[in-house]
Amino acid sequence: MRQKTPRDFEQRVQRLRELAQQVRFHIVDMVYHAQSGHIGGSLSATEILTALYFDIMRIDPENPRWPERDRFLMSKGHACPVLYANLALRGFYPVEELHTLRQFESRLQGHPVIKTPGVDMTTGSLGIGFGIAVGMAAEAKLSKKNYNVYAVLGDGELNEGVVWEAASTAQKFKLDNLVAIIDRNNLQNDGVADTVMPMEPIDRKFEAFNWEVRRIKGNDMGEVLKTIEEARDFRGKPFCIVADTVKGRGVSFMENQRGWHGSAPDDEQYSRAIKEIQGALV
Repeated sequence: MRQKTPRDFEQRVQRLRELAQQVRFHIVDMVYHAQSGHIGGSLSATEILTALYFDIMRIDPENPRWPERDRFLMSKGHACPVLYANLALRGFYPVEELHTLRQFESRLQGHPVIKTPGVDMTTGSLGIGFGIAVGMAAEAKLSKKNYNVYAVLGDGELNEGVVWEAASTAQKFKLDNLVAIIDRNNLQNDGVADTVMPMEPIDRKFEAFNWEVRRIKGNDMGEVLKTIEEARDFRGKPFCIVADTVKGRGVSFMENQRGWHGSAPDDEQYSRAIKEIQGALV
């Protein structure tokens, strides 16, 4: 068996960077066509989900309910466009279906619903998805199943007390098959996250709950891939990644702008955004 080399890793990273730009295109495109949706927090989490869906997780688009698959919870459910784009590009349903976002009876609703192929649980009420992830990880331990559970949370979501109840439960039962990834973009619906409800030091808080913790640049694909790989293989306690990201990452006029938490671009903004994203692919 050929040993993996640094060049192999760099090739994986480059492939994921290119896929991430495709994901960004579809995020902007589907929200534009729906004229509704959450662009900013989807763009900030793009590297995280692309690494998970195209490299890290054991999943099978031909068999979405495969019992041995890894589980994924989009706990910050409003950022579902980044999830839907990854699922479509991964082959769970046609890419063309992305243009049904938020339409009546569409499988792609404003928060993830379990009827969507590849979605493991309905989420949206902040904090609840993380609690479900803890339950899924516990089920795997009790049933002696060999799958990992990944949950992506928003930093504003950490304001919810249920997050810390779940974090405490995870360490009590030594759920080392659980990985929590915090999308730390420091903006939420009501303003700057640190102003609305200061939560720092987030990494030390999770450490105090007896989690293994890493803090990374969450829009650096190399750091993201390396750290999630480490988390996947780590054993002994649950693993938390605090990913410092930029809300609206990849579209200059959307970056660090709270207004893009839940706004859709007009024709001119759409054209500018798509040109930037496509230009980054060249």
